[in-house]
Order: sequence, then structure tokens, then C-alpha cells
Amino acid sequence: MREKDELYMRRAIELAKQARGNNAPNPRVGAVIVCQDRIIGEGYHERYGEGHAEVNAIAAVIEEDKPLLLQATIYVTLEPCFHYGKTPPCVELILKNKIPRVVIACTDPFEKVAGRSIEKLKNQGVEVIVGVLKEEAAWLTRRFFTNVQKKRPYVVLKFAQSKDGFIGSATKEIAISNLLSKRLVHQWRSEETAIMVGTNTALIDNPQLNNRLYFGRNPLRLVLDRQLRLPSTLHLFDGQVETWVFTEKKEYPKLDKVRFVSLDFKHNLFNNLLTYLHEHRVQSVLIEGGSQLLQGFIAENLWDEARVLEGNLFLGEGVKAPTLPIRCLTKKEPLLDNQVAYYVNPSSATFS
Repeated sequence: MREKDELYMRRAIELAKQARGNNAPNPRVGAVIVCQDRIIGEGYHERYGEGHAEVNAIAAVIEEDKPLLLQATIYVTLEPCFHYGKTPPCVELILKNKIPRVVIACTDPFEKVAGRSIEKLKNQGVEVIVGVLKEEAAWLTRRFFTNVQKKRPYVVLKFAQSKDGFIGSATKEIAISNLLSKRLVHQWRSEETAIMVGTNTALIDNPQLNNRLYFGRNPLRLVLDRQLRLPSTLHLFDGQVETWVFTEKKEYPKLDKVRFVSLDFKHNLFNNLLTYLHEHRVQSVLIEGGSQLLQGFIAENLWDEARVLEGNLFLGEGVKAPTLPIRCLTKKEPLLDNQVAYYVNPSSATFS
């Protein structure tokens, strides 16, 4: 039975991956309904405010198979919701359809759930199995878990460096990554809620900070501009994508699709910044800034993942790349003549 449970839970995880952040700030969740070794319904939480995975899976069961729900097992990557939010509680839907067996990968740490759905199902005579493919499902749900446990967005650092450890010039833009690496970065952008740079990166590179090379959404653009030095002619202010500017100034110009936010840059800047983003439902942030901004997050241990692209060139001089703890390195992958190194902060959220 354990082997079959893992097989169908793996399918639920694959379904959940399809959300690609479109359901943020909610977690990515997949559900599969099985009866007599046949999948009769499946679904995932596609968009925020719309049906949860369990709702979509049950709705996918064709009319002639609906009687099979009375003998079925539903596999869910995260404990079904217990509370009323944008949608009714999924635990009630499972009970209403009299599904006798529920297999859950991870419990939900959110205070309005936190094991209550599991308890209710058991009290109603439902067989509940918890922990099947727990680690895989928890990794998929890491952004949500970080929001709940750390009260901040999930922070991903990204930078490209030369073979001799420089991220670029102090005065001009230098292309380090190949086209395949750039396409991968745009995929990463499509998967996170927001993307952030600092003033110097905005001035030197004039980045668009959007998703042009991969399908999916554009992230919210964030920029730190303490003294409001950035001219309105930059791509950041082209009105194509919403942009938030964090500054210590109190008076701002009026620009289309631009929000100005006053912050204290002298005390706990990064903590205050992440708190503001969390309060405004930003689930995750991809930091693509320069060395100073990246190293600031590293120094304060306010990061969860880092993805480092290494190009096939030597610069000899320039801006030194940020330093990451080697113990956090989890894997390296080739990308033609580039490679990407993945780091995970061990002090990130504890996945349940």
C-alpha cells in the first residue's frame, strides 16, 4: 500500500508544480482521487481566489464515476484547509462526498488549520495517512511555509559571476551568462512574486526586470532608491509592470504603476523591507541586485536559496561576487559553457 500511496502522491506533487506561483500567496497544492487503482479525478490550485486542489479534483470526476467516491482515496500534498477564506473549507467537501480515505503529504502550519482538518476527518471515521513523500511536498510548499513560520517572503538570491569571481564592472554592463542561462533566469522570474534590485544596478544596467524569454507572468518590480536618484526614463518606470520604490524620502513624483514606500534605511532596513512585503502579500522575492545588496541579505541571514550562474570568461577585475557559505551548496548543473550552483540556507523555515 505504501508503494501505491507514493505513486499517486508523486502525481499530486507533479500537478501542484503546474501552478508556478500563479496561486500566490496561497501554497501550491495538488490532489488526486483514486479508486481501484484508477485515477478518477485530479486537480491543482491554479489561481489565487479560485478552487483549491481538492475542489478541482472532485469536480473532475465524471458523473458515472461519482459513486466510486464512496470507495476512493484522495491524495493531497498539503492538509486540506479548515477555514473559510476566498473559498469554503476543503475538509467539509471531502466529508460531504464521503471519501473514506485521505492521504496527506504535509500538515499545514497555518494557525487556522494546523492539524485541525486531520483531527476532524479522523473524528468522522475517515482513515487518514500523513507523511507520504513529506520532504518532496514540503520543498514544493517552501514559500508558503516560510511566510507562515518566518513572517516574511521567501528570499531567493541570484547572480552571475565570472570564472574568477567577479559579477561585473563597476561602471558598465557586462554579459556573463549565455542565452540558455538567461532563459532559465526568466523562468525563475515567472515563478516568484517579485524581483528586486538596488540603485546602482538600476542605473548601470537599466534592467526591464520582466519575463520575456519564458511563458508565464511578470513579477512585481522592486527597487531600493534611498535618495530617489533614479530617472523616470528607466525601464523600471515604463508602466508595463507595477513597480515599488523603497526610499527614505517623504515626497515622491507621480508615475504610472509606481508605488513609493518610505523606509528607515539606517535601522533594520532588510527586516523592515521584508515585513512590509509580507504584510502586502508578497510571497517570494528574487534578489537580482548588485554585490552590496546581495551581501546585505547574506550578512543578516535573510535568505533561503541562492542560485549562482558561472560564465565561461575571466574578467581580471571588477566587482567581487558575494560570498556564500560552501556548506550551503547542494548541487551544480551544466548549462552549455555555463554552470549553475544551487545553495540552500539550512536555517530557512522548518518544513513540517
